[in-house]
Amino acid sequence: MSLASDIETARAEILARIAAAARADGRSPDAVALVAVSKQQADERIDAMLATGQRLFGENRVQEAQTRWSPRREAVPDLKLRLIGPLQSNKAADAVALFDAIDSLDRPKLAAALADAVQKLGRSPELLVQVNTGEEPQKAGVAPGEADAFIKAVRESYGLNVRGLMCIPPAEEEPAMHFALLAKIAARNGLRELSMGMSEDFETAIRFGATQVRVGSALLGSRA
Repeated sequence: MSLASDIETARAEILARIAAAARADGRSPDAVALVAVSKQQADERIDAMLATGQRLFGENRVQEAQTRWSPRREAVPDLKLRLIGPLQSNKAADAVALFDAIDSLDRPKLAAALADAVQKLGRSPELLVQVNTGEEPQKAGVAPGEADAFIKAVRESYGLNVRGLMCIPPAEEEPAMHFALLAKIAARNGLRELSMGMSEDFETAIRFGATQVRVGSALLGSRA
């Protein structure tokens, strides 16, 4: 089989699993978006994925995304890019200029930088707050106990429109408890978007209300 057919088959299988999980949760398959995680993937794999009709991609780093997607933007006008990795405050303007959504808002300094960039550039990406549900010191994200106050500050002090939450559960723990926690925080803050679930656990995430799942290796193969 060719690379193109392998990737087309992989995407069809993932979409079928998303649809089945959504229906099992009493939702339409359209209620759950597939974010193809393209970080560190070869150009030929990205182009093969684009050829399948996939238009929503997730990237971890601003500079890598600029290199990869800037030349493709003109050819693919309906492309949607989400930043799913940590964002340095000094890269906020670059991120606002490139991405349609920034899913890793997690501290006041970054909120201030994004608010400034939004005002200067006249462009407002969708924003998700990243919650460090496992309170892991090596991971980005606001602590669960501080999430409500942070969301309120982002809205009221910085004038930013938060659409939802994102999390990455600890690798060694059962993800369901983390997905349930994120869903509870979202519900009490009136947030509808939940970015949770990756290649190994996206069906569990959908059961707990995920509206976006981030799938990389299961779609595009092992990273370089």
